Amino acid sequence: MAAVEPPAAGPTEWERRLTDLFAFARRRLRGEYEVDEFGFDPDLTDTLLMPPLRPLYEKWFRVEVFGVHNLPVEGGALIVANHSGTLPLDATMTAYAVRAEVDRHLRMLGADLVFKTPVLGALARKSGQTLACNPDAERLLRGGELVGVWPEGFKGIGKPFKDRYKLQRFGRGGFVSAALNTGVPIIPCSIVGAEEIYPKIGDLKPLARLFGFPYFPVTPFFPLLGPLGAVPLPSKWYIEFGEPIPTDVHGEHAADDPMLVFNLTDQVRETVQQTLYRLLTQRRNVFLG
Repeated sequence: MAAVEPPAAGPTEWERRLTDLFAFARRRLRGEYEVDEFGFDPDLTDTLLMPPLRPLYEKWFRVEVFGVHNLPVEGGALIVANHSGTLPLDATMTAYAVRAEVDRHLRMLGADLVFKTPVLGALARKSGQTLACNPDAERLLRGGELVGVWPEGFKGIGKPFKDRYKLQRFGRGGFVSAALNTGVPIIPCSIVGAEEIYPKIGDLKPLARLFGFPYFPVTPFFPLLGPLGAVPLPSKWYIEFGEPIPTDVHGEHAADDPMLVFNLTDQVRETVQQTLYRLLTQRRNVFLG
């Protein structure tokens, strides 16, 4: 009786990755890729920028995502999230979560500083980010895109560790106006875990002014340990997408009503804050989850 040969092993993860890279290189050489009016290059994003985030997302921060059913599989929506962590890793982890869970790209709105920084600005454009201004946001939303905004800005991401999970001011409600003008739903997003990756205990203001940064953080390990101190701590993360808040029920000129804009802004902020408190009670340990 003839021996039965075991089935051939499939390609390993590294072999698949190498195959994808060769295919990517061929497409680039042939010009077989598209870039939209904002500079977004989905082929480059999916092949080169997203894969390195996977181990950070799955193994280092062990991100758990809730409320995926609240993310639309098509059409425009505005995701509004809390901001923290000294460096904006919360934004990149949220973008990865959206891509992994509903196979859509999150078009993030960034501050001027991002696009003025060499290399970083170009990569931000190619990964789908654009300037945090209403005209760009509304064009994306009308085009059926998922748009992400972190309205606390540098006040949120650069706040001291003692103020962790206490939301800062949500600006003047520009994101609400953009949603009202385009009639898309607002999806509150609450992120737990980013506050602990770089606990900010100080701010070297002279260095911040020298480099043109809004702050120059001091953490328990940076700048004391140099580059090693820039490694984020492996905190346990939760990301929850809340129930969409409709905006198409308020009429054509709703964005011109300052009281409505204020009330919706406050509703989103309060929803995010209360969800943060609830998620924190679920997390048994900062680093173990």
